[in-house]
Amino acid sequence: MSIGRRKDEHLELCAREDVGFAHKSTLLEAVELLHDALPGLADGELDTRVVLFEKTLRAPIVLAGMTGGSERAASVNHQLARIAEECGYGFGLGSQRPMLACPDDASYLVRSVAPTTLLLGNLGAVQARLAGPERVAELARAVGADAMCIHLNVAQELVQPGGDRDFSGLADTFAELVVHLPIPVVAKETGCGLSPRTAARLASLGVRHVDVSGAGGTSWVAVETLRAREHDDQRALGELLRDWGIPTAAAISFARAASPSFETVLGSGGIQTGLDAARAIALGADAVAIARPVLIALDRGGPAEARAYLQRIERELRAVMLLTGSRSLAHLRRAPRVLGPTLRAWLTPLSG
Repeated sequence: MSIGRRKDEHLELCAREDVGFAHKSTLLEAVELLHDALPGLADGELDTRVVLFEKTLRAPIVLAGMTGGSERAASVNHQLARIAEECGYGFGLGSQRPMLACPDDASYLVRSVAPTTLLLGNLGAVQARLAGPERVAELARAVGADAMCIHLNVAQELVQPGGDRDFSGLADTFAELVVHLPIPVVAKETGCGLSPRTAARLASLGVRHVDVSGAGGTSWVAVETLRAREHDDQRALGELLRDWGIPTAAAISFARAASPSFETVLGSGGIQTGLDAARAIALGADAVAIARPVLIALDRGGPAEARAYLQRIERELRAVMLLTGSRSLAHLRRAPRVLGPTLRAWLTPLSG
């Protein structure tokens, strides 16, 4: 099967099928922010701006990497990149693997509609290992990326028919890319989260930016399980591992605690509302990244509905900031909170 056809299948399944986690949640609902009945603020005083990779976002929202490599993907990327430009959000490309075979793939070339937007490139760690630093840098230059996400998707690949099976040497790949790429490298998970050990190891390799992409949102294992129609063994493995991963709330906390050297922690994986975003930021995320809910809104009602959904996220985030007396995102990160018992159990130091 061609990569382009696989990308279209991914879009269709994510937009219209049940590909969420079956039972596991993000555990963001286990974060209760304390109400401030005397916030001493007006809504107009709230400051939601954040600087990421030397670019200022009007709100701490990144439209996460979703797709590329087909005509449908080109339409999605250009429509969402235009929204990001108009609204002052960041924008992430889907995996640029197709560009390794077709460098002029226009589905990734969104700078014409998003000239000033924070733009994140994207490539799988296995493909980055095989391509080498110079080729990865070429991919970043080709799209005008401000930073390059190198994604880790072991669980997805294990379930995907014909997926990668060799994940050796990826630590060395990160170490090389950090040194040789002229732009920041972001270690990005894809729905299974980062453990304390993984976060600490990435920091030791020189990685200074992570996207935790925790469990509780889209399950890429579920996506590949639905695709594995004629592969009984792969489908059975996918059904077993559908809920595999570290909840987003725990993954954000792990990343923040793992190393003070992390300059950027993106909280992603199941961010659905402005309250989710506020809770993620309170746990230590610099900004949140959102993918599938935006795609669903775009599929249902076009750019107008996608824009309206994102503006609702902003309004909800501002409401929570006011209700907690948080003038800025920095104040929100210091807001008092109560953690539920399940999340506390996840955050208990592990032995071994």
